[in-house]
Amino acid sequence: MDLVIRSLIVFAFLWLVVRISGRREVAQLSAFDMILLVTLGDLVSQGVVQEDYSVTAALIAVTTFSVASMALAWLGIRFPFTGPALAGRPRVVVRDGEPLLDVLKGERMTIDDLHEAAREKGIRRLRDIELCVLETDGAFSFFTSEPSDDSAG
Repeated sequence: MDLVIRSLIVFAFLWLVVRISGRREVAQLSAFDMILLVTLGDLVSQGVVQEDYSVTAALIAVTTFSVASMALAWLGIRFPFTGPALAGRPRVVVRDGEPLLDVLKGERMTIDDLHEAAREKGIRRLRDIELCVLETDGAFSFFTSEPSDDSAG
């Protein structure tokens, strides 16, 4: 039972860290971020199973994490009002070509992150963006305005 309690404590801590650290897709992580995540995984496993390196301990820890994750998903489905607290909510980061710097700051993102995401979608200038939404999974959704036809009169 001690292993289950330690697993739940670490799960809750990791959930909180992920929620606080901001949203990013795995594709957006740097090599250092990936190394940090792998190291974090090792440290977490040591904290969960302590000195017990048995297969049973590993299975119990993985099962506890899986059940806790499914419980959070179930809460979000059963009680929709908990969704924003559990998974976050989409945030508008560009409106009518103007980046919302206070929202970016709140999400711990820079204008350079936004420019990079726009370039990846083939958008050259922020002013061409009608709306950009930072989704709960860290992905950007871009809605561009139709190119104006200046020759029409």
